[in-house]
Amino acid sequence: MENTIAARIHDFLKGYPPFHLLSPSELSLLAARAVVRYCSPDTTIFRQGEALHEHAYVVREGAIQLYSGEYDEAFVLLEKCDEGDLFGIQPLLTDQPYLLSALATEESLLYGLRVDSLRQLSTQHPQLAFYLANSYASGYLPQLPNAQRPSNPIEEPLLVEIQPLEQRRSPVICTAQHSIREAADIMSQEEVSSIIVVNAQQHPIGIITDKDLRRRVATGRTPLHVPVTDIMSKPVITIPAQVTVADVQIQMVKHRIHHLCVTEDGTDQTPVTSVISEHDLLVIQANNPAVLIRNARRSRSAADLRRIREKSEHLLEKYIRQEVSIAYISTVITEINDAMVRRILQLSEAALTQVGILPPGVPFCWLALGSAGREEQLLRTDQDHALVFADVPPEQYAAVKDYYLQLAAKAATMLHECGFDYCPADMMASNPQWCLSLSDWKAQFSDWIRTPTQQAVLYCTIFFDYRAVYGELSLAEALTAHVFSELDVQSIFLPFLAKNALQNPPPLTFFRDFMVERSGEHKDAFDIKTRAMMPLCDAARVLVLNARFGKINNTFRRFEKLAELEPQNRELYQQAADAYELLMRYRALQGLQNRNSGRFFKPAQLSKTERLLLRNSFRPVRELQSLLNVRFQLAYIRN
Repeated sequence: MENTIAARIHDFLKGYPPFHLLSPSELSLLAARAVVRYCSPDTTIFRQGEALHEHAYVVREGAIQLYSGEYDEAFVLLEKCDEGDLFGIQPLLTDQPYLLSALATEESLLYGLRVDSLRQLSTQHPQLAFYLANSYASGYLPQLPNAQRPSNPIEEPLLVEIQPLEQRRSPVICTAQHSIREAADIMSQEEVSSIIVVNAQQHPIGIITDKDLRRRVATGRTPLHVPVTDIMSKPVITIPAQVTVADVQIQMVKHRIHHLCVTEDGTDQTPVTSVISEHDLLVIQANNPAVLIRNARRSRSAADLRRIREKSEHLLEKYIRQEVSIAYISTVITEINDAMVRRILQLSEAALTQVGILPPGVPFCWLALGSAGREEQLLRTDQDHALVFADVPPEQYAAVKDYYLQLAAKAATMLHECGFDYCPADMMASNPQWCLSLSDWKAQFSDWIRTPTQQAVLYCTIFFDYRAVYGELSLAEALTAHVFSELDVQSIFLPFLAKNALQNPPPLTFFRDFMVERSGEHKDAFDIKTRAMMPLCDAARVLVLNARFGKINNTFRRFEKLAELEPQNRELYQQAADAYELLMRYRALQGLQNRNSGRFFKPAQLSKTERLLLRNSFRPVRELQSLLNVRFQLAYIRN
């Protein structure tokens, strides 16, 4: 008989990161060992200095506050977790007692996940391990004394206690004459958790929060038609505009409240200017990867997501200049980009529904292509994506495809608003050619592989790097299985793909000068993408496909895997991986400096050291092309 509790836990977890990374069977095993814990208001889940639990926790309902210090005027509020948030993961990463305390601020229901199960899954899923490590970093490290911090060059003290807190959003207000229903409608429209009740002079006389509505109205104790004055809290606690994080925290703890009203002079005798909530305290951590990802999940518009991507570029620049490994940087930026894409698709679905265009109820999967598919899109370059939907009866096909084309068009527009240019070649899911059913995609790949024309091979260099980002991931897995089954029986295709990998001209001339563009917009500039990165990328792709190892898309990780699979060529593959990392780093640095894609630059502007490093990174290209020539006997294949 099915365990209904485990099934409910499974269905809940699959909608939240990082659990979307797990297969259904893995998630079922995790849910089967989970426990359910009810917490009344003011229940302590764990306390700072306490021995570690066997479980990490996910909030099913309610709100959990994480804080450092004693719960008094000296405490430091770290985060407020709500539905779907994961906390208490310290046992996964350290044996030390808890460094923070967790308190339920309202009635809460938690799912306790076994730490040993999460640890085992982390070894199988690097992205899961990354998410957990960054959640720990964002949730614990910024508040630890310097002596307790890890010796990691990318961590910086944040001085949260003295940092100013900016207030940008105008306050949401109503008057004493408004009914509770009217006030609730205003809160819903503005998507806020509180509303200030003001008098004729705009001075605050009370405040209503979501908690007031839940406790006094949703319970039936107070009818909706009565004035807001019947349930508002008063007097309102006010503060001046110029405050620090510590000021806000002290006032919230002192008065046991979660919102503060900012007025012109800090008293209730001047007009309201803004409201500060516990959530606003997270703004000071906005350059932390885990916080950026969480904020992307909760964004409401393309403008919100654009700001998040801009912040991620500041983070990228810091990492590049501090020489953090490219493997780590690409993972961070990919996770942020993926969170943005998933949120854009959710918002696009909601926008279509709002105008009466309803989902067809057919599973689909959004595929990232090109550099995004390879987890190498550090800068905001152009879009490359596709969409696969489940097979449907012929009479439903046109309607289902039409819906997903509209969804893809809306998503592409939002991505453009976030700063990702439209693909000049229209390699986007909004193109009917790249929005297909699973069977049609299988037929398309079969055609490319069985008839490897020049155009077909060109498409494969883009589409063979696809990666599932959102939706029903099993559709992408089924497509991958089909591709490899075709490669097993069509032996002629890979040599054609290898031949294509030799088409890009060498990076250096005979006299070891950079091979630059001879005409056009980029005359006398070096094309680092076409001349240096693509030869390495193309070689890695065909060699990994030949090894039938399709689980890795990233170029330098492909070379690392090839070094493991072919010990005789280990040194060459390691050099190629190092070269590709250096090229990615240099292109990102150029792009950040020049506010562009970083693809073209003038060799004359390089320092002597930069020229030497880049020249050295070109060395593996010629050796890899020689290896492809021999392995695939390319001398016998006509162009």
